[in-house]
Amino acid sequence: MAEALEPPFDRPDAGFNTLEGWSWVGTYGGLYLQADLLGDFEHGFFTRQWQGRGPEELAAHLSAGISVHRPRQIHSAIVLPAGRAQREPWPEADGLVSEKGGQSVWVCGADCTPVLLADPISGRVAACHAGWRGVAGRILPQAIALLEQAGSRRDQLLVALGPAISAEAYQVEREVSLAVALALRDLPVDEKRALEDLRGCGALQPDPNPQRDRLDIRAATRLQLQAEGIASDRIAVCPLCTASNPLLFHSWRRDRVKAVQWSGIVAQG
Repeated sequence: MAEALEPPFDRPDAGFNTLEGWSWVGTYGGLYLQADLLGDFEHGFFTRQWQGRGPEELAAHLSAGISVHRPRQIHSAIVLPAGRAQREPWPEADGLVSEKGGQSVWVCGADCTPVLLADPISGRVAACHAGWRGVAGRILPQAIALLEQAGSRRDQLLVALGPAISAEAYQVEREVSLAVALALRDLPVDEKRALEDLRGCGALQPDPNPQRDRLDIRAATRLQLQAEGIASDRIAVCPLCTASNPLLFHSWRRDRVKAVQWSGIVAQG
C-alpha cells in the first residue's frame, strides 16, 4: 500500500510517518521532500503548500544565485538542454538536462512521477516529468543519453522518484499498460512477455474490470531505469501517493482540478 500521512503538518517532525531514505525540510514557506540519496545536491520535491509559487520563487529556497529552467510540459518524451528553457515562452518538453553548474531544472505534476537525476562526479543533473506517456515514450532513457553525451556515465548516476499516484488509485485501460510495458526495454518483446515483466515488478495489479489494470507508474519507471543500467541501490522511490494525501499533494485523479506541485534540482560545478 502507498503510504499516507496523518496531520498535523505544522512542522516537519510533527505527525509524519518516517520515510526511510527521505527527509522533510521545513521553511517559512512550507514543506518539501528531499531524497537522502541526492543529499549532496540541492533539490526538492515541493508540496501543495507552495501553491501559486513557481520555480522562480521556489529556487530561492534551494540555493541563492542560481538560474531557473523550466519547460512547458505536454506529456511528451522530449528532453532539452537547460539553456533552451530559460525564459518565456517556455519550450515544449517534459525533461531538462543541465549544461553547467548553477542551473536549476524543474518539472511539475499532479500524479505523474517527478524524476530527478544527478551525476555525483560531474555535478550534472536532469529533471523529468514521467507520466505513463513519458515512460511509454522512454523519456528517462533520453535524459540518460543526453547526460552521457555530455560525459556522464550511467552507472554513476543517482535517481530519485518523487511522490506520485499509487496503483490503488490509478486505474488505466489495458492499452496504456501495454504501451508502458513495451517501452520498458529497448529491444523487441512480445506483448504477453512485456505484461508479465510489468506484473513481476509489482507495477501492474489486477482491476475488477478485466479490460483495465491498476498501474504503479513509479514501479514501472524504476524497472525502466534498471533496464537502462541504473543499479537498484542508486534509485530512491518515494512511497507517498499524491491521491492519498490531499493535505500535501494535488492529484488530478482525485480532484479533477488543474493544479501542480514542482520538483527541482541544482547542478554543481
